[in-house]
Amino acid sequence: MVDVTCAIIRNDENEVLVVQRGMKSDHPLKWEFPGGKTNSGESHEECIVREISEELGMGIIICSRLGDVEYDYGLKQIRLIPFVCDTLEEMPVLTEHIFFRWVDCKDLQEIDLCGADIIVARKYVQSTGSSEKTDDENSSETTSVDDDGLRQIITNMSSMKEVEWFCDSALENPAIFRKLLEYSWSDDKKLSFRASWILTKVCDKFPEIIYPHLPQIVDALPEIENESVERSFLRILSLSDVSQLSEQHHGSLANYSFSELNSPTSAIAIKAYSMEILYRLSVIYPQLANELAVSIRALMEEGSAGIVSRGNAVLKKITEITLNRLSSRRLS
Repeated sequence: MVDVTCAIIRNDENEVLVVQRGMKSDHPLKWEFPGGKTNSGESHEECIVREISEELGMGIIICSRLGDVEYDYGLKQIRLIPFVCDTLEEMPVLTEHIFFRWVDCKDLQEIDLCGADIIVARKYVQSTGSSEKTDDENSSETTSVDDDGLRQIITNMSSMKEVEWFCDSALENPAIFRKLLEYSWSDDKKLSFRASWILTKVCDKFPEIIYPHLPQIVDALPEIENESVERSFLRILSLSDVSQLSEQHHGSLANYSFSELNSPTSAIAIKAYSMEILYRLSVIYPQLANELAVSIRALMEEGSAGIVSRGNAVLKKITEITLNRLSSRRLS
């Protein structure tokens, strides 16, 4: 039996990417979740990141793993290992497939998928739309759970329905929100990633909940060694009203964001979030706009499609800042 990984890649609209095989493939014109065989000595996580980079030229963030699917195609038997992933990229560069589509979750089971992928699609749809617990039961458990229990819940969380429940519970019980922050600094990389990722979902739903903690996050950024946690915190900051921070924290955040934006080793998502943070700071300090525009144009020359798209969007907003400044000068 051959181990094969696949990625259920979600975009900002929570649509899922599927790709179509060519006429000369094992399953002509069938659709599938992208991925490939695990090489000797390679972990499944390493495999899926490599395969998506090679097949689609995309950067992904692994969020969770669904149950393995064993499937007999007759000539070969595979164990399909599915990962649920997020991405900032919108346009994959196809090297092995002939078409791609972004599909709404509810439409996944209408796609002409390969046999094993049909089962994966069903598992994914079930994970996003089913929960055995009622809201009252969830609220009660979260309020009374001990530290070890809460860690286990976070580590094993696998569906968006559970995340929604966790978001509501964190709002109702401030102790849970504080635990999410505490776990985000943990040396346990899996726990810290999951906690910080859940924190982004809480802030998406209840953005005001994070504002008292923004200075703490800004101060901690240079000390964060887990890239996944860094990505989560930068995403939170990119969507927050940074005007509520002090001038000192504005300076620290600007320096950090420019450093990440101009670094050749920073991940695509980190660069994208740094752009947005710097734009928000440019609204407060218009003198930053020119430096930001120069950095973005330099990055776009060799950047991916996702970076170019984000860069163009931020440059357009920077232009509006410049025009507003000129208009204000004329009026004065």
